[in-house]
Amino acid sequence: MKIAIVCYPTFGGSGVVATELGIALTEHGHEVHFITYKQPVRLDLISHHIHFHEVSVNEYPLFHYQPYELALSSKLVNVVKQYGIELLHVHYAIPHAYAGYMAKKMLEAEGITLPMVTTLHGTDITLVGNHPFYKPAVTFSINKSDIVTSVSQSLKEDTHRLFDIKNEIIVVPNFIDMEKHINPYTDCQRDLMAEPHERIITHVSNLRPVKRVKDAIEIFDRILKKMPARLLIVGEGPEKEACEALCVEKGIDEKVAFLGNSNEVDKILCFSDLFLLPSEKESFGLAALEAMASGVPVVSSNTGGLPEVNIHGVSGYLSEVGNIDEMASNAISILSSDDTLAKFKIQAKEMAQRFDTARIVPQYEAVYEKALQLVI
Repeated sequence: MKIAIVCYPTFGGSGVVATELGIALTEHGHEVHFITYKQPVRLDLISHHIHFHEVSVNEYPLFHYQPYELALSSKLVNVVKQYGIELLHVHYAIPHAYAGYMAKKMLEAEGITLPMVTTLHGTDITLVGNHPFYKPAVTFSINKSDIVTSVSQSLKEDTHRLFDIKNEIIVVPNFIDMEKHINPYTDCQRDLMAEPHERIITHVSNLRPVKRVKDAIEIFDRILKKMPARLLIVGEGPEKEACEALCVEKGIDEKVAFLGNSNEVDKILCFSDLFLLPSEKESFGLAALEAMASGVPVVSSNTGGLPEVNIHGVSGYLSEVGNIDEMASNAISILSSDDTLAKFKIQAKEMAQRFDTARIVPQYEAVYEKALQLVI
């Protein structure tokens, strides 16, 4: 099957999942074409099975905001015609489903029928998409998709609650390649980040307010009062400066390392004893799943799809958003005993197996087959 994938090429969850999906599909014999404004960060290899097509937006003084949707839909039409694309899979409702629908209509005018699968990831629904300015376009785009999927049951329910959706929404969860999380480091090189007696706690996100990174720092501060520890914060975003200031204010800045965006998250997780994700909203919690796949237990909020990923008392613990004291207490209960920590590490990895690529990618293939039947 020849599949075009439209996604954001960034470190965010939707772009990571879309890229990993495309790579996995090529291993199943499909031909995949990524169409976006920059090569996706997880896309290291371009081959005869994997193609990347850059969407260029020329600047015209006439436009106050350059029309990316127009450029994207035009690029889609050109790629579909040139490469004989059979199916379009767009990740994120806006602007991708909107541009995808316009491309479909342009192609129909030339006698080409192309099914479109739209995958909803989270903020395209709960934050951006629900804004009054965008809500009509998002509703229209979802309803005009041939098949709609969401990455969690929670997100499916949010979509039906917030929008007047006529389409069925199929839940296909995010996934992870467990084989890539087999620890290749004999000693994990822990001494690069901490002393042997220190616990290593990690947080990975885009450092936006919704991730409540300050809560992670507050939790770590409470852990530090009970045991030697280090906090590694991976990612870039608008909260970084304020978080660095909070660490200085609390006098723990020497125990906290801000590592920025990294392509070595797997290696960082290899160092880690605990993962903190106190987010206000998480449609799925891909960062938590990546930690669990590396055998790192998770202390998180219970928002959105996180309870579908992080199983309370098994792979870690869940608490109400903002309940810093309980999260800290749960973290300390895991970290205080080597035996308890070892048990949670094993259980975290076992829970991650539910989302292995081998289990989830065939679900997408079944969705594609269904979409193709709809347009025959």
